[in-house]
Amino acid sequence: MLTMTSQSIGDSDVTSPRPQYKSRSPYTTCSSQFLLTTQKILEFSEGRQPKPTDRIVYVDGAFDLFHPGHLDFLERARQHGDFLIVGVHPDHVVSWYKGYGYPIMNLHERVLSVLACKYVDEVVIGAPYTVTGDMLSQLRVHTVCRGLAAVLPDQDGRDPYLEPKKQGRFKLVDSGNSTTTEKIVDRIVFHRLEFERRNHEKENKELKLIELLQSETTYNGNTVDSNNSHMKNNGNAALCRNLLKHSNGSLRTS
Repeated sequence: MLTMTSQSIGDSDVTSPRPQYKSRSPYTTCSSQFLLTTQKILEFSEGRQPKPTDRIVYVDGAFDLFHPGHLDFLERARQHGDFLIVGVHPDHVVSWYKGYGYPIMNLHERVLSVLACKYVDEVVIGAPYTVTGDMLSQLRVHTVCRGLAAVLPDQDGRDPYLEPKKQGRFKLVDSGNSTTTEKIVDRIVFHRLEFERRNHEKENKELKLIELLQSETTYNGNTVDSNNSHMKNNGNAALCRNLLKHSNGSLRTS
C-alpha cells in the first residue's frame, strides 16, 4: 500500500499489459508472499456448523482492505438470517471488475480478514462471480444479500444475481456506511503525494543552505564570498548553520 500512486491505482484498463522485468528483487516487490494453511484458517474460524433450522444468508464480494463499510454491511446482512456465509471472489475476478491494480490484498489475506469478523460464520474461498442455482442448493441458502453499489453484468452479459432474484431470495442491504476501498486508496495516494511534495520542498531549502555554506570561506575573522569576493560578516555563515541545525534535526528527508 505504501507504494501506491495515481498511476498504479487508477482508471487504467485491466487489460493493459504490465511492465516486464528480467528479474525482480524479493525485497522490493509488492506482491504478497503470504501462505495460507488449514491451521491458519482454523485459528480464524469458529468452526460452527449451521443447524437444520437456521436461515442461511449468503453474500459475496472482494472485501479488499477490510474496512468499517464491510463490517456494517455484514452486520446488516446477518440480521436477515441465523448463519452468514461470505463468498470471497478470487484475485483474477476482482481484477476483472475493479480494474488494474486490484485487489490490494490477495485472496488468502482477504479470506482471513473476513473470517475474523464476528458476524461471519463461514467463507467460500474463491467464490464464483455469478450465484447459481447449484450454489443455492448446495449451501442451503435462504437469502442472498447485496449492497447498494452498482453491479456489473457477468462476462456473458447476464445479471450475476438473476437466479436468486427469480427464486425470490434476493435482498438489497443498505450498510449505512459510505466507506469504500476506493476511497481508502484515494486517501493513501493523496497523502503519499503530499508527503513527497513536502519533503521535496524541505530538501530544496536544505540544499540551498548547504550551497551557501560551501561557497563561503573565512579569512581573518571575516567571511569572504568566493563567487563575488565581497566581504561579509560572519553572521551570515552562523545564520545558515543555525537554520540547518533547526531543519528537523538533520538533512534527511525522512
